Amino acid sequence: MKHTFKMLAMLALSFSFTTVWAQETPKEEDFFKIMKVRIPEGPVLEVGGLVTLPNGDLGISTRRGDVYVVENPTSNRPYFRKFATGLHEILGLAYKDGAFYVAQRGELTKLIDKNMDGKADVYETIYAWPLSGHYHEYSFGPKIAPDGSFFVTANVAFGNQEWWRAESRVPMRGWSMNITEDGKMKPWAAGMRSPAGLNVIDGQLYYTENQGDWVGSGGVWKVNQGDFMGHPASLTWTKRSDSPVKLSSELFYSKIDERRVKDSNGNYIKPENRVNENFKTLFDMKKEFPELRMPAVWLPYGILGVSTSEPVKIPQGTFGPFEGQLLVGDQGMSIISRVFMEKVNGEEQGAAFLFRSGFRSGVLRMAWAQDGSLFVGETNRGWGSAGDANEGLERLVYNNKVPFEMKAVRAMPDGFEIEFTSPVDLKSAQDIASYNVESFIYKYQPVYGSPPVNTESLKVKGVKVSADGLKARIVVDNLRQYYIHTIKVNGVREKQNFYSIVHPVAYYTLNNIPAGDKLAANELSTRNSANDPVANVTPAAVKKGGPIVKEKAVPVKKVTETKAPAKAPTYAEVKGLLANNTCLACHNPTKKQIGPAFIDIAKRKYSDEKILQLIHNPKPENWPGYATEMPPMPQVSKADGLKIAAYINSLK
Repeated sequence: MKHTFKMLAMLALSFSFTTVWAQETPKEEDFFKIMKVRIPEGPVLEVGGLVTLPNGDLGISTRRGDVYVVENPTSNRPYFRKFATGLHEILGLAYKDGAFYVAQRGELTKLIDKNMDGKADVYETIYAWPLSGHYHEYSFGPKIAPDGSFFVTANVAFGNQEWWRAESRVPMRGWSMNITEDGKMKPWAAGMRSPAGLNVIDGQLYYTENQGDWVGSGGVWKVNQGDFMGHPASLTWTKRSDSPVKLSSELFYSKIDERRVKDSNGNYIKPENRVNENFKTLFDMKKEFPELRMPAVWLPYGILGVSTSEPVKIPQGTFGPFEGQLLVGDQGMSIISRVFMEKVNGEEQGAAFLFRSGFRSGVLRMAWAQDGSLFVGETNRGWGSAGDANEGLERLVYNNKVPFEMKAVRAMPDGFEIEFTSPVDLKSAQDIASYNVESFIYKYQPVYGSPPVNTESLKVKGVKVSADGLKARIVVDNLRQYYIHTIKVNGVREKQNFYSIVHPVAYYTLNNIPAGDKLAANELSTRNSANDPVANVTPAAVKKGGPIVKEKAVPVKKVTETKAPAKAPTYAEVKGLLANNTCLACHNPTKKQIGPAFIDIAKRKYSDEKILQLIHNPKPENWPGYATEMPPMPQVSKADGLKIAAYINSLK
């Protein structure tokens, strides 16, 4: 018996030791350093576009209408030269054959330096499109197609009385356009809402979308001519003779309720999220509208972004094990996500991971420097961001050390294969308690955004680790096509240093489940330390000379006593709830971010019950100074919501 206690005590010490190791795991900033680019006094770099020139100089366009050329941009003393000025909110920049091309609000413009004095002396309109004058009619691009033509995307406006409902008031709002050098425009794809991030990658047009009405969350979409991306506002122009999209507004609204309802006074009622309703999803409506394009990869709202921006491909030989994958910026959360994509049954899908957070302002544009670092252009005017600054230009620099990460996640007929950047510790990787899988999806509705719905925990039945320790194939029950699968590997450790994974969560969009052989039961490890009594031994057992195992509850005689007033929870006590429910993506205790500070909410003197109600069904009209609406969050439980509310009200 003493021998058993000694063994368990040693195991407990081992557990304590490995916990210390896990706490010493390097963080993202230990591999990818954010460096501020030195900016001279004067320019305000609300960056709208970035492009690296053939000679290594950096071109920058700004929301304030200027274009700069930065010489020696990776040096300690970069030189900024103003190339053009007086343009209208340039939210994109391209360079071709010695000229810059910019997307202003209402036109694609070519900027030429004819006399070679370093400044543009010709501003040539390539093609102009209409404007209604609404503030939200931003235009993005251009990006250069393989044939040398240009892609541009155009934002929708919003209604007057129905300020929540997106509208395409003038032609090509909510569309991507293909424009030739000689000024010919072809409508390319419809159904876009706020397409701030577009890029041509390996000859293919992709774009990222922002959450809003009809858009449950952000994501990355592949775009082909004739695609309908999902937002119906732009369908008003599909009757044009040059429209490659034939889906009409009438047919669309005959299949799904647009929730355009008036009250007794004849005023429109803003649609709110409904709990326990029979809702539609994008894949439901794909059956009705074959031209509807599903996202290749969802970027879950409040976790991997709230205002998704430009995607870029990591070049060969750059950023270590992640070459060839995509990086996607986010303006609201001031982060960059990483996306691994694969083709299954001819359709793209894949996994998204957090990559780097902590940028000083909203990440809108990215461009690769010749030395392999990444320029990051930033702005937050009118949109709000997690970063404190209103603008910025930074550089992300890799130190050539390999972080312990999930390099890739691939779909399998019976689960997923996880590839790691370094060999794993075999014992931890063969323990099915090291893995956790859930799946969920979003509603397709005219409400702003969507909570995660149809959430299910999926059983991990077993795991097979490759001989080299670089791959773990997990067998999972109840894979669901078109759903987002959250894959957590918190228990897996690195072999050499027993490090935890820097970013232990992947979000895999399972558009197709591949065919092929499934693993046999005898190939799998089914060891589960969660069911092992020894795994419940705590380090405290060593101090008392014996094991401490989870004990059964002992009945205690009830004593009647006077309850003291409940004490409001502290920030430390609710921080986990705030993080798990994605509140911290938009809110800060004391400062304005994407949403109001908790201390400012407390000043409204709402009751705890009212705050809970507003969490479930927000009223953005109560906060007109914030451009990004809060989505409905009915998934927050009553107990958690009231605890969060009690903390907020303690700030009064």
